[in-house]
Amino acid sequence: MSGLVNALVIIAVVVVVIARQFRTRRLDADRRWWLAPVILAVVALREPGLVDAHHRSESLALLAVELLIGLGTGAGWAWTTRIWAEQDGTVWTRSSKASAAVWAGGIALRAGLFALGALLGVRQGSSALMLALAGTLLVRSAVLALRARSLAVPAGGWTTAYGDDRARPAWKERV
Repeated sequence: MSGLVNALVIIAVVVVVIARQFRTRRLDADRRWWLAPVILAVVALREPGLVDAHHRSESLALLAVELLIGLGTGAGWAWTTRIWAEQDGTVWTRSSKASAAVWAGGIALRAGLFALGALLGVRQGSSALMLALAGTLLVRSAVLALRARSLAVPAGGWTTAYGDDRARPAWKERV
């Protein structure tokens, strides 16, 4: 794919993800939550020029930092997302204002990283950004799936806390 197509895919994914995160949505931790991030990663890794051949070490360092930012953004986004279980056992999520701050911080860090790469003369393609976005979505989905499993409510609508032998109603988890 060309750089323009990659950029359009990245923009489309980010717009869809950000728009959906502030709506209350049912979370199904058993579905294939890892599929979309894996597809994005495969598309990113298939692209030539992920690493600048003329500035290999600098390019690899920028890529590593980009991935760390992506993973950190995904974890921060997942932990700032509200998650709760209803009496029927369905698990719901909705991002908070803190989630928006995590996204803004991640975007600002990525912009700063891009500027640093430009100052160093490193050619930066969209593949690194797409790979980091895949990492962001993968970590977010994995953490939410783990959090959802800890909130699973039996058919009677009651759950127990870790190490607690008494049944009690499931409540919204505070962030």
